[in-house]
Amino acid sequence: MESIWQETAQLPRFVQLDKDIRTDVLIIGGGIAGILTAYLLHQSGIKYVLVEKNRLCSGTTQNTTAKITCQHGLIYHKIVKSYGLETAQRYLAANRAACHLYAELCKKVDCDYEIKDNYVYSIDNRKMLEAEIEALHKMGVSAVFCDRINLPLQTAGAVKFPRQAQFHPLKFLAAVCKDLNIYENTFVREMIGTTAVTDRGRIIADSVIATTHFPFINKHGSYFLKLYQHRSYVIALENAQSLDGMYVDECKTGLSFRNYGGHLLLGGGGHRTGQKGGNWQELRRFAEKAYPQAKEKFRWAAQDCMSLDDIPYIGQYAKRTHNFYVASGFNKWGMTGAMTAAMILNDRILGKVNDYADVFNPSRSILKPQLLVNGFEATKNLLTISTKRCPHLGCALKWNAAERSWDCPCHGSRFTEDGKVLDNPANAK
Repeated sequence: MESIWQETAQLPRFVQLDKDIRTDVLIIGGGIAGILTAYLLHQSGIKYVLVEKNRLCSGTTQNTTAKITCQHGLIYHKIVKSYGLETAQRYLAANRAACHLYAELCKKVDCDYEIKDNYVYSIDNRKMLEAEIEALHKMGVSAVFCDRINLPLQTAGAVKFPRQAQFHPLKFLAAVCKDLNIYENTFVREMIGTTAVTDRGRIIADSVIATTHFPFINKHGSYFLKLYQHRSYVIALENAQSLDGMYVDECKTGLSFRNYGGHLLLGGGGHRTGQKGGNWQELRRFAEKAYPQAKEKFRWAAQDCMSLDDIPYIGQYAKRTHNFYVASGFNKWGMTGAMTAAMILNDRILGKVNDYADVFNPSRSILKPQLLVNGFEATKNLLTISTKRCPHLGCALKWNAAERSWDCPCHGSRFTEDGKVLDNPANAK
């Protein structure tokens, strides 16, 4: 089960660390957030090392739908309500800066970068769409309300952001990472302050950045309460619809659409990790009705870290962890989230003031409704009687029949039938 990106691109290989080294900055985690952070540090002349426990981009990055957009669902009216108009404007500005940097970098890279309009639609909630448009207009954004969109389903309308983008993420990253200081198959087994212990060497660093999808240190930051993980599914169809943009349902369990290379990428079937959901079967049922002549060529699944308030956690890992930083909780928008993180963390390492950093502060208030949901799920599954338990914090594992894996409903760790870790925060090789 490989994504269309894996089938159509090849990343360079890097050696395993086999000695003790010193560096100014250690980046742990070789997905898009780690690679972009390493790239910007490299451009800034900072001494850094990136380590990845497997191969680069072997997790969520290779399974994205690869949309580069400032429009992250119907988020802006929520930010305005929770944090005020200025914070919403700065969140938008940060993501616009990320989109702009992608555009500049993609001029130098053959990565199928295309300008596309982005649409967030709702099946039945026109009032939420209108609330989003109202908030965007207050922010000075020229978003457009669309009564009808070019999809084979009934909607209550959509909010359109013009001139966003899509690309091939692995072609892009293959070019970006080729000259970087990277070690693959280098698993950090222990952190002693800012020194990382691996199987064949230690890395003594002045600063550490964790870009490991789910933050791996439990005793700081309370990320086991601040994050949960959500799975979603994609099928790539031949002989299906050719779209004039990118489309996504405002509901986390809804459908998304975009084209790539003669294929329609149909996403959806989502559910909280460890719970039941529609998975690929839901997508196939929709495709059979909407695109009866289409043929499925690829299928894959992704897992996303979801924050309490739909804003990523980027910055100091916790209040007391000086020189230790994190980037996580991209809420299904990892392309712009990763670039935003790289820019903020690069400035942090350089000692520069970043105008947007406090919007993403990982130590902001956790008093949000989602906290109660996360706490309930953890308590329920900790008390569930089961012989299969997650080594992360001991929650009962649930069998995922669609993907033949044991999944943790508390924090999203996943395991093969014989117990090998597929997804963190459970931390093993």
